[in-house]
Amino acid sequence: MPPQDLRHLISETPRVMVVDGSKMVRKLIADVLKRDLPQVEVIGCATLAEARKALAEGPVDLVTTALSLKSGSGLEVARAVRETAGQAYVPVIVVSGEAQAHLEERRFTEFVTDYFDKALGHEALAAFIHGYVQPEPLPGSTVLYVEDSRVVAETTKRMLERHDLNVVHVLRAEDAFALLTAESLGMSKHQFDVVLTDVTLKGELSGMDIIQRVRVDFAYGKRRLPILVMTGDSNRDNQAELLQQGANDLVLKPIEERLLVTKVLFQLRLARMAGPRQDD
Repeated sequence: MPPQDLRHLISETPRVMVVDGSKMVRKLIADVLKRDLPQVEVIGCATLAEARKALAEGPVDLVTTALSLKSGSGLEVARAVRETAGQAYVPVIVVSGEAQAHLEERRFTEFVTDYFDKALGHEALAAFIHGYVQPEPLPGSTVLYVEDSRVVAETTKRMLERHDLNVVHVLRAEDAFALLTAESLGMSKHQFDVVLTDVTLKGELSGMDIIQRVRVDFAYGKRRLPILVMTGDSNRDNQAELLQQGANDLVLKPIEERLLVTKVLFQLRLARMAGPRQDD
């Protein structure tokens, strides 16, 4: 399958895919979401096959799925989202009356981001999704920021700090690895919650090297230490490779503050939900 078009990574309209065998349930969720979030685009799917078709047509920003479908299952939907080329690491939320039982019996796979008990009602579900689409600030979180341009770094750092985020800036990938190593050995005053890096860096190592070493050498999964990559490369193959190698998401240049902060805050929320040392 060819890499998907990633232009939606900078879209102003969130795309939410709702997978449920009941047409009435899909419409109810869509109506509540559109009332609360008028800009949202809701893509309704009844089966696993329809969900795969929708994913092939372009990336989505969030997925809700029932556990049981007429064809396939919600866990298969979650897996399809993760395995779709060019699809960023987005929320996949299981909506089910059996969600708590699945959680307690550890039947959810690593492809599922979160769960929601549908007994709480669709109004509560809309509020739950709102927290993902328009997340609240998470003060006290620390961003490890790798950027070799001091001018760009200063501007981006101010964007993040305006939203109560702590930012530790380094110029090279080698400096980032030194800080991560010190943290892993308990020899650092910092505890990093997310990595933000440019693709092209001065020195021998690049943003791709950061992704590979964090995921392989440090063995930190996407929920243990999220990585967001800033890139001005419009090549879809290159963008898809960054995601496939372990980047959680991309921030396309020129950087827009609202989009950057939204992406960072979402990844921080995922990391906090996973716990301090849990990999995905």
